[in-house]
Amino acid sequence: MLDGEKIKMSVVQMVKIVGLGAVALTLSVEWLGWLFCRLWPRKISRGPLKEVFFFPTEVACTERLFTPDSPFPCPCPLPHNVNTSFTRLLGHILSASSSLDLCVFAFTNLDLSRAVLALHARGIPIRILTDMDYTLITGSQIGAIRRAGICVRCDSGAVHMHHKFAVVDGRRLITGSLNWTLTAIQSNKENILVTEEPDLVLPFITEFQRLWDVNDPARRHLPSIAEKTASLVL
Repeated sequence: MLDGEKIKMSVVQMVKIVGLGAVALTLSVEWLGWLFCRLWPRKISRGPLKEVFFFPTEVACTERLFTPDSPFPCPCPLPHNVNTSFTRLLGHILSASSSLDLCVFAFTNLDLSRAVLALHARGIPIRILTDMDYTLITGSQIGAIRRAGICVRCDSGAVHMHHKFAVVDGRRLITGSLNWTLTAIQSNKENILVTEEPDLVLPFITEFQRLWDVNDPARRHLPSIAEKTASLVL
């Protein structure tokens, strides 16, 4: 009996030890997971970027986005350090590190123009495709952008080039109803979708390249085969 009781007690103790070990292991894994999230939050993949912004947006100072290292506070009377739909849009544009392709119907917003010019000053390749008629509207930034040396092509087809999208670094799509105008940003009910989902980004890259090639000024001035044949006959 004594031997049986000893065996029984040993088994009970073993079960307790195993149980305590399992609890300790679970707590250790949870603690390590929490510590990893705290120390390396960007290492955890949450899938492709997906964000939605709505407008009109609150008017706020954007100076810090352009001069993040400035030691001096901005003296303007607008609210500072406010996260709005527009500051988030600007942040995505300014995040470009290798390229920016912009396809936009109307472009008059000074802050967005400043962002494009800032990227150009950093040496980022930029291509802009816009509607021919709307390059002439009051406040259009296309002239200033062209004078800075940025490549711009105008769609002069029979219908308007009404797209509003940008592709940042060939992987991030910014698209929606928003024209790059002050009225659209501060007055209209508009939307912007930002995504890095490849299945959504790739068709926009393809469409941009198609429109870019179609609106090549050199291509438009190349004589057709019929014109070449006629000139030879004459």
